[in-house]
Amino acid sequence: MSKPNLEVKIGSMVMKNPVTVASGTFGYGPEYADLVDLNRLGAITVKGICPDETIGNPTPRTFETRGGMLNAIGLPGPGAQGFIDKYIPFLSQYDVPVIVNIWGKSMEDYGTVVEMLDAEDTVSAYEINLSCPNVKEAGSAFGTDTDSFSRVIELVRGKTKKPIIPKLAPNVSDIGAFAKAAEEAGADAISIMNSYPAMAINIETLKPELANRTGGLSGPPIKPIAIKLVWDAFKATTLPIIGMGGIYEPEDAIEFMIAGATSVAVGTANFTDPSTVDRVIAGIEHYLVEKEHRSAFDIVGTVKT
Repeated sequence: MSKPNLEVKIGSMVMKNPVTVASGTFGYGPEYADLVDLNRLGAITVKGICPDETIGNPTPRTFETRGGMLNAIGLPGPGAQGFIDKYIPFLSQYDVPVIVNIWGKSMEDYGTVVEMLDAEDTVSAYEINLSCPNVKEAGSAFGTDTDSFSRVIELVRGKTKKPIIPKLAPNVSDIGAFAKAAEEAGADAISIMNSYPAMAINIETLKPELANRTGGLSGPPIKPIAIKLVWDAFKATTLPIIGMGGIYEPEDAIEFMIAGATSVAVGTANFTDPSTVDRVIAGIEHYLVEKEHRSAFDIVGTVKT
């Protein structure tokens, strides 16, 4: 049997395989270039970009939990112009789509950052951060109300013809309603899920472990939640889904795809083992061969219920 076709499409963006990285876990590319063959990835998803440079939250802003990680980094970044000047020349060297995660302190900021970036051919798509749990201004209010959620997507849609991918909040009562709202507002895909709002307390000092007090939980503990949210969204929309949350092994990624994800993103695992993305890509291909599938699409949404 010939090798299966790993190629998938997110709107007009073609990925050579279904695997990208989760925003905030891979820097802007150069940070991992000596550890990972960037051309091997289906896409590079970079850290969040807003119109202006930001410094993020005070430290400590990460805390290791049992089996996962709690973070309140706070979306530090160079701003749109800083990203163009410092990182676009580097990223343009690679034959891989670049997904830019965008956020704003106001609804208008989302439109502004797209206007600043859209002329850059290196930018392939926009992931709209509407669900960051550790920055009050970073779209969390937009991500839990379908009306404002839709207005942000419509605003961005009016600024670009490139694929737009809203990142959905996990802590909503009906993820399907937001998936449908994204489709109706003009999104090309959705990504699920962001880290889950969480907290840890030091029992000796009686103080929270994070300076921000609360943050977002990521890693293996959230994977079953993410799998269910992907499945729920898959039943509600025809949009492609980028699934993420606790992917450490190929089997995790395959599970997301069977639940309904067209693509997957490796996140927290990048901090502990940068080779994870390579293993996940190879593992998906091996599974397709073993099950005699010709395409990555063959397993998307095949869960038997």
